[in-house]
Amino acid sequence: MPDKPFHVNGVPARLLIVDDQPANLQMLGSMLGKTGMEIVPASDGATALKRLALRAPDLVLLDLLMPDMDGIELCQRIRAQEALATLPIIFLSAADEKSLIVRALEAGGVDYVTKPFNQAELLMRVRTHLALKSARDRLKRLAEDKDELLGILAHDLRNAIGSIHMTAQVLGERLKGGDDGRLAGLNDNILSATSRTLTFLKEFLANIMADHGLAMGREPVRVGETVQKIVQDHEGAAERKKIELKVDSGATGLVVPADAAAFGQVLENLISNALKFSPPGRSVHVSVRDAGNHVDLEVKDEGPGFTAEDRLHMFGRYRRLSARPTAGEPSTGLGLSIVKRLVEAMGGELICDSVPGAGAVFTVRLSKE
Repeated sequence: MPDKPFHVNGVPARLLIVDDQPANLQMLGSMLGKTGMEIVPASDGATALKRLALRAPDLVLLDLLMPDMDGIELCQRIRAQEALATLPIIFLSAADEKSLIVRALEAGGVDYVTKPFNQAELLMRVRTHLALKSARDRLKRLAEDKDELLGILAHDLRNAIGSIHMTAQVLGERLKGGDDGRLAGLNDNILSATSRTLTFLKEFLANIMADHGLAMGREPVRVGETVQKIVQDHEGAAERKKIELKVDSGATGLVVPADAAAFGQVLENLISNALKFSPPGRSVHVSVRDAGNHVDLEVKDEGPGFTAEDRLHMFGRYRRLSARPTAGEPSTGLGLSIVKRLVEAMGGELICDSVPGAGAVFTVRLSKE
């Protein structure tokens, strides 16, 4: 009676068997083919790579000792491909040397089975790793579906709440100087609530982009122009807190290859944070510096700075640090986490220099090449 078929993602599991001995290929193919799995044979590393390029299997059974390209080299070449980085690979070998087993596992193998095979043992290990792969695939799809749904909801909510916020702003202008203080107070409540919600939704969407949009675009970004635009967008907030927003535009004409949306988001978060945590009457300084083969974008504030404890957790998601917004502004705990991931996704470096009680300086360093 044939073994119960094993499926991965609703279809029969596909196994790539790599062995330079035809007898082993035939024996393994016959043994595992009885389970309903699709068997793809390859007698050497080069053939295996061709099979992998055509269609990825669900699992690889890989002979360790082969001529030309041995199993360890083939495993390393498989792992070097992003699309195959999590493909389960079980090594097969008559050699039972501990050093070889360690090398095989260090190369990326998930298991090791010695020849001659115990049929029940081999089948159980194959089934176990296929079951793990199937579970990982399901979890990945669920996470992607969740993020997509939340992204759609957040985007639609942002549009709706943004419309309410703009309406309240217009209404507030008309209520200025009026006699109905109660109505003006209610309108201020609407403005405050929608502002907090919009801040959270904006950073939530940026967090999703940082998590799943790491295939960054690469286009010429004019640093000075971007800085001027983002600074202008924050002049109103700075004016309301009586904070002087200074810009050093001495290094004009600088261009870096980067993702324009991600670069804008990084600058937006850094300036917003600097204003949010600076006391009224202080200053925030934004500067751009040509540093040879890279460009340094610096945002300096005169806020409370970061404690030693803060520095341990400052880039964690949804982490609230010791400092609090100085005028009741909303804070999600996402800003710095988003900045760090976006900067690193663009191949850059984020540097923080801070002394408790003496402000902080964030430097975004991006290569010109």
